[in-house]
This record gives sequence, C-alpha cells and structure tokens, in this order.
Amino acid sequence: MPEESTLLPRPPKLLYNWISLIGAVFAVGSIFAFLLLFAIELFLPHGNPYMGILVYVVAPICFFAGFFLILAGVWAQRNRQVSERLQLQIDVSRPRDRKLLAGFALGVLIFLLVTAFGSYQTFHYTESVEFCGAACHVPMHPEYMTYLRSPHARVACVECHVGAGAEWYVRSKLNGMHQLFDVVTGNIPRPIETPVKNLRPARDTCEECHWPERFIGNIDRTFYHYLSDDTNTPFAVRLLLKVGGGGANTPPSGIHWHVSRGEKVEYIATDAQRQVIPWVRVSNLTTGETTVYRDKNFHDDPAKYTVRTMDCIDCHTRPAHQFQTPYDAVDEAITAGRLDRSIPKLKFNVVTALVASYQTTGEAMQKIASSLHAAYPNLAGVEGVIAEVQEIYRNNFFPEMKTDWRVHPDNIGHKNWPGCFRCHDGNHKTDDGQKTIAADNCNQCHIILAQGSGDQLKQLKADGYDFVHIDSTYLDFSCTSCHTGAFTK
Repeated sequence: MPEESTLLPRPPKLLYNWISLIGAVFAVGSIFAFLLLFAIELFLPHGNPYMGILVYVVAPICFFAGFFLILAGVWAQRNRQVSERLQLQIDVSRPRDRKLLAGFALGVLIFLLVTAFGSYQTFHYTESVEFCGAACHVPMHPEYMTYLRSPHARVACVECHVGAGAEWYVRSKLNGMHQLFDVVTGNIPRPIETPVKNLRPARDTCEECHWPERFIGNIDRTFYHYLSDDTNTPFAVRLLLKVGGGGANTPPSGIHWHVSRGEKVEYIATDAQRQVIPWVRVSNLTTGETTVYRDKNFHDDPAKYTVRTMDCIDCHTRPAHQFQTPYDAVDEAITAGRLDRSIPKLKFNVVTALVASYQTTGEAMQKIASSLHAAYPNLAGVEGVIAEVQEIYRNNFFPEMKTDWRVHPDNIGHKNWPGCFRCHDGNHKTDDGQKTIAADNCNQCHIILAQGSGDQLKQLKADGYDFVHIDSTYLDFSCTSCHTGAFTK
C-alpha cells in the first residue's frame, strides 16, 4: 500500500513558485484594500474626491502589480534553469517546512492588517488640509498658506469644495482626477484661475454655517492705516457696517439685502474674473416685479451671455484664501506692534521691498534683506524688521506660481478692487432712465462713526461723517482710480 503523501495540495504547476505566490498575496491585499475603501466611501456622510484616487487608481495599480508578479513567476516557472531555483515544495511532515508555512501565513495576516490600517489612515489623510494644500498639491501652496490665516482656517477644504450629496461628489471626483493629471504632467495654470468655475453654489456650502435668516444687525469695525510719509502718520476709519439681511420676520436691508430670500439679483459679467458687470436684473420674489439696469455703454443682447445669480462669493471673493495687499499687510503689522512705526519712512521702504520684481521666493528673501539693510544701515533692530517683512512676503507673495493680491480680486468693499462699484457706479440705469443703481448713498451700507487718529476717534457721530481723505473731504467714490493695494496710481 503506497505511503500517504503529506505534501500540501499543489496549485497549477506554472503558479507553483515564490514569485507568483507573493504576487497573489499582493493582488489579494489590493482587492481587500479596494473593498474596504469602497465601503468607507459608500457610508461617508459627505464625499471626498480624493478617495476616488485611492479606490479607482491606487488600488487597481497595486492589483495589476501583483498580477504582473504572478505572470513573472509563470514565466520563470517555464524557464527550467530559473524554475529549479524557485521551486516550491512544502512537506508538513518536516518541522522546517511547518515553520516556513506558519511564518508565511503570519506574514500574510500581518500584511492584510497593515493594508487595512494603512488604507483607513490614508483615507483620513486625504481629507486633511495638509494633503490638499501641502502634500499632493504643490500648485496649491499659495492657497494653502493664505488659508492658514483665513477666518475659515478650521474648516476642512472638502467642506466647501465638495460638500454633501452624490451629484457634487461625482463632479468633484472627476475634477480631482483631472487635477491629478495636471500635477503629474506639469500642465498647471500659473496663477490658479479664479473664480473657480466648477465651484459648488455658495448657498449649498456657505449657508450650511452662515444662516441667511440670521444675517441681521450691524458691526462696529475700525480700520487702521498708516501713510507712506516720513513719520508713518496714522489714519483710522471707524465704520458701522450695516450687515442687514432679511428673514421671515425682518424686512430686507443693508449689505445682505442682495442675498435676502425676498430678492433675486442676477447679472452679466463680460470678463472672466467678473469685474465688469454691465447688466443687472433685480426681481422681487414677493410681488414679482422685475427691474433691469444697464450700463450706458452696454448695448449687446443679454442672451449672448451667461446670467449669474448673485450669491456670497460675488462679494466675498476670497473667503478662505486671502492675499493681503502690501499696504494692508504692513498696516496690520504696525498695528499689532510687529513693525515699529517710529522708524522713519518704514511703510514706504517696506512696501518698496515687497513689490519689487522677484523670480523666486529665495531671491526675494535675499533682496528684501539687502534693500532694508541699505535703507537702515545704522538701525539696531533692522534684523527684526527684515524677519517680519520676509514673513509677510512668504504668506502673501508666490512668484513661482505668479500669484499675489494683483491676480485675485477681493470684492469686499471698494478700496483696492471695484467691489461694490461694479454695479453701484451711477452708470447702471433702466432703459427709461427713471431708476439708477445708487452710487452716492454710501450710508445705505455703512456709516463713518469717526475717523483720523488719537482723540478724533472718540468723537463719534451717530448719523455719520463725510469721508475725509487724509486732510480734505472726499466725495468721489472711485477709490480704485488711485488705490491699487500698494503705491497709488
């Protein structure tokens, strides 16, 4: 009677080698990771476009890598000389083989556990701000740095750029794949184009936290500025901002009247960045009354253009990625005490150093230091000034991506960009000329409670002052005729 064999059952002969076996384990592990990530994705409360890269790109790549290892083992098995070195035989009656088998099984188990843990941790990492801004998206470095200093620095990127729901999840996933391709091929626009054309409507994202019906009341805010003269003369404006809004029990008013539930504001922009708005339509959703305003120079058929409904992003154009102008950044640093206002011509010299043309950040760091050393050769604290100015530059200027405040309009207000006066310029009228979008009634949106410096800021006036531009009353509303965010035109 033949002796019973203690050899393990063999797989097909051509697969009976170490290379194919390792490839099989790798392929099984990738299938396991795919199923785990797919299940996580399926039950997520909101979508993550980068999960698609893991599920539909990384996991299949790992599977095919294992598959090709299996094929390599098959090829090796067919090659007699190689086959002899790779021959696999396990006899469980031999203690050595039993140990090898146990070790291999333990290794497979550890591999699957590591795959599960790694997949789950990778998923969480793809949701992190660091991944969106630093690890994967080198082109997003400007957006990442400005995001860290924004009012939304504790809001995850996916909350605004994806949000909830299947439709926008699929869109964001496709967009994420497109971005991955651009990063790999180096086909990246410099700077990143804005506004983002496929961004989800603000009412679906912003209003998840900012409840429109509670857009009520006023905000008392003081803006501190310093002149570019020898003494860095301070000049502040204290404003009462009429935020307003309108809910079920509040009539529409103030700034947020534009997005109140009872009104619908639509417009046509003739440029990519929506800075030129020659046509506006206002509809009262309660009465059904509609009024159309045109710029006097706009005679085109509106049907040729896309009509956009106004929302938060039309004014809050940089809610989470704010590139400070040189003037504003230096004003903030002086007000916070990071730069010493007593240093003669400080603002002028610092802004001069910031706005000079640089090809790289490294070059900027060196030349800013040289410029300020030359301006203040005998100043004891010049190194501290240099360090602060270099920090301002790193946070707001990105020459490698050709990005700074000049390429990303910020339409809150109307100082450095047209903002409010894209429509409120006095040139938008109805066809019969009877109605005009107001341009001269600034008190509809804000009141100047006080202005100047020192004791002047204590002299409050409830019905508001006319704006004093340095030393004279200034009634012309077009701030952008001179102001650029740096030196005036």
